[in-house]
Amino acid sequence: MYFFLADAYLHTIDPFAIEFSDGWGLRWYGLSYAVGFALAWLLTRWLARTQRILIPLSAVGDFMIYLIVGVIVGGRMGYVLFYHPEYLVQFTPDIPFWEALAINRGGMASHGGIIGVVLASIIFGWRRGISPWHVIDVSAFICPPGLFLGRIANFINGELWGKPLPESAGTPWWSIQYPQEIYQSQIDLEPLREVIPYEVGFKDQVVELAYQGDPQVTSYLQEQLTAFYPSQILQALSDGPILMAVLATVWLLPRKPGIISGTFLLTYGILRIFTEVFRQADEGIEVIAGLQRGQLLSAFMVIAGAIILVICGIRPVKRVGGLLKPVDGTDVA
Repeated sequence: MYFFLADAYLHTIDPFAIEFSDGWGLRWYGLSYAVGFALAWLLTRWLARTQRILIPLSAVGDFMIYLIVGVIVGGRMGYVLFYHPEYLVQFTPDIPFWEALAINRGGMASHGGIIGVVLASIIFGWRRGISPWHVIDVSAFICPPGLFLGRIANFINGELWGKPLPESAGTPWWSIQYPQEIYQSQIDLEPLREVIPYEVGFKDQVVELAYQGDPQVTSYLQEQLTAFYPSQILQALSDGPILMAVLATVWLLPRKPGIISGTFLLTYGILRIFTEVFRQADEGIEVIAGLQRGQLLSAFMVIAGAIILVICGIRPVKRVGGLLKPVDGTDVA
């Protein structure tokens, strides 16, 4: 019983899996992308080897290269265009010089990544003589593990905070507290002067000691900090296993090309609209018609998914795929 009444989790996870020097090393965020691509490659190889898709086994490697470029370019450019268009005209003396390319400082948009994957899939399909709709279906089907890991990486990084819980809810065990909140809110830190007597960099030292697990600092902060919804975990579950379960259920039997793509957009869009309710709006981004930017983009995805399902459902083409009973549809358009 105590477990369910315990205090909120104080987020003190190091964003570096391995840090070689100050500010340089292997971040969990980058590692999540690498593992996500590896899982997508393995899943695609299995689908190709068992002839559940029309992409030949020998072309899986090339296919993954197309997707990797699509995700990275689309994800970054989507982040810039949707959330920070000012980056297009910002330049710095540090590598990579153009802020729009500064992936090393974070900033990827899942909606932009999806657009990049769609374009990469279309190009791959045209060059290989495979129905672009079918290639997009494959891309959509192998996407959820990467989305799941990306959200877990967001949680590890302590970014994309959820909304604060109402005060009446207290600090339940499943809620999250962030030491970085001391930079944003008027939190009384005077009792910590006995631990940190320095004036210069005082708040920085409080956060650093919290991440080091100092018992006095962490105990005090847990009494003062706000409890937030674990929006990253909620979106990891919805974008990962829940979305994957829906796609796998739909593709148990052969479907016309485009049906899995439409299902992905429709389901992912609905899940994003719901889970964004628990997530704070991005700083500096206006809410439009009561919707956050992510919800608005997801609404367009829902509409696009529904249209694709209707159009592809009435096309006179063969059904392909099928996790239980694969069907050969080599002459699919």
